[in-house]
Amino acid sequence: MAVQGAGRFAPSPSGQLHLGNLRTAVLAWLFARSTGRRFLIRIEDLDRVRAGAEGEQLAELAALGIASDSPVIRQSEQSGRYEQALGRLLDHGLVYECFCTRRDVSDAASAPHGRPGFYPGTCRELSEGERARRRLERRPALRLRSAVDSWSVEDLLAGPFTAPVDDFVLRRNDGVIAYNLAVVLDDAAQGIDQVVRGADLLDSAPRQAYLATLLGLPVPAYAHVPLAVTAEGRRLAKRNGAVTLEDLAELGRTPAEVLDVILASLGLPGGPLGSALTAFDPAGLPRKPWIVDPAALFSTSAVPACKPSAPTDKVFP
Repeated sequence: MAVQGAGRFAPSPSGQLHLGNLRTAVLAWLFARSTGRRFLIRIEDLDRVRAGAEGEQLAELAALGIASDSPVIRQSEQSGRYEQALGRLLDHGLVYECFCTRRDVSDAASAPHGRPGFYPGTCRELSEGERARRRLERRPALRLRSAVDSWSVEDLLAGPFTAPVDDFVLRRNDGVIAYNLAVVLDDAAQGIDQVVRGADLLDSAPRQAYLATLLGLPVPAYAHVPLAVTAEGRRLAKRNGAVTLEDLAELGRTPAEVLDVILASLGLPGGPLGSALTAFDPAGLPRKPWIVDPAALFSTSAVPACKPSAPTDKVFP
């Protein structure tokens, strides 16, 4: 039986969700529901994990009316799937060992003619003898042997977008599967064909779309939404003050009030998410970052303290 399409929200359990995270979750839910898709939650716990954070995050989402339509899965439980796909790429000669340190990669990118954030293929053509020698000194990471320099995707908010595709890491030298491989496999396995996430991940979409194509997997529709930032233009973080549900609860603010603030920043009416869904129109969404002033957030009125930028003239496809 064909799997119904789905959208998702996939947080890393490194701490409590702040207003920017919650706003992205609300948008992911609205995009999915407005297009008749299921909505799923996935815990991306291959890297940063804080004890108890997963439970906190699920409770925070539930307080806003957001829950997964299927049982929540965790990346840490999917190692068999990852290794199987990695084996397929190895069998096709699309993977090679890399012995470079982070410093090596950084130095190569900053050298003349280097490309920031682009791995130049330093270990791509090492002889077997050289690889054997280096294995005695350092455990290798595994990189994709890319056959392209760039790849293009169509983003539902940003429009056509092209970014470099280098020989990116598939498995780190500590044995942990890298994000780009894990997320592609997880989305395909869960039937996720719509990915709504923060604009800071837009550069990753071409790499992931290219990898999905190599693996014979469908490429999802992407919508990278504006981030929440401070008045100085920095990405919002928990250290910025009263920006989590828990912080705001200590100030006497309820989840319903926080949801109203988030919805107001999107130009949507307050109330339960179901009410906002009836008014949801992606063409009217702000295209610039949401400026959040934690000190003024609930000082007088929830709505004026949040300053959504005006939308551009671009019409949602």
